[in-house]
Amino acid sequence: MKLGIGTYTFMWSIGFPGAEPVQPMNAFDLLGKAREFGVRLVQYGPNLSLANLGAEELSSFVDSAQKWGISIEIGTQGLETKNLREQLSLAKRAGCRLLRTTTEGANGLTIPVDEMRERILAVVPDLEEQDVFLAIENGRVAAATLAELVRSARSAHVGITLDTVNSLAISEGTQYVIETLSPHVRSLHVKDFAVERLWHRMGFSVQGRAAGRGQLDVPELLQTLGQVNPEANAILELWPPEQATLEDTIRLENSWVEESISYLRRYIAE
Repeated sequence: MKLGIGTYTFMWSIGFPGAEPVQPMNAFDLLGKAREFGVRLVQYGPNLSLANLGAEELSSFVDSAQKWGISIEIGTQGLETKNLREQLSLAKRAGCRLLRTTTEGANGLTIPVDEMRERILAVVPDLEEQDVFLAIENGRVAAATLAELVRSARSAHVGITLDTVNSLAISEGTQYVIETLSPHVRSLHVKDFAVERLWHRMGFSVQGRAAGRGQLDVPELLQTLGQVNPEANAILELWPPEQATLEDTIRLENSWVEESISYLRRYIAE
């Protein structure tokens, strides 16, 4: 198992509508962060897509990653066949072995399960030919349904990106999701969290925490996954709460990254 960072480790630093830093982190900056923290894997999602790099920039980016011994993974949204094939082409140019995606498209909509199955099956030959793994992230589709979708592909090149918080959106407990999906996991998003009852006791809030400071049983998670699928990689993801200013939030984010990597190094040597 390799420990890595990704574009959802630094969401505030990269920026998004409503939170635009003066100097947003770019693809090369994130690669530099991996080198700084001594991790050898970076996963780029659609919030900082390598597709936005020109041909010369991408070539320079790949050269830097290879020089520093850093593996690259890429991510997109949805199961639209044309987009997945375009992303596979990008993966080939960037030397990536894993393409992470979601069941929801860029519009946030989820298509029927039978249509998901058809689209996954349509790209299996492309995945196998290019030797790239498609890792579908859990979220708004029930874990048991997602596991069945992966099994129905009948290909070792189709698996799961397991996010430790996403499935709370559909009221599935973290431990259940881990147990259901772990046999199929290719990529793990380690995202610690805390669920706290509101002061009036009529509801709960879910907030991120630095790894090891929340309710996620990280040692148990890594032990379980290591036994079932030791080839899966672990990507640190964070949900730092917004502070008084964007600059303060980015400082907190960077502090959490440093603390989280130090904590995870207790359990992930590579």
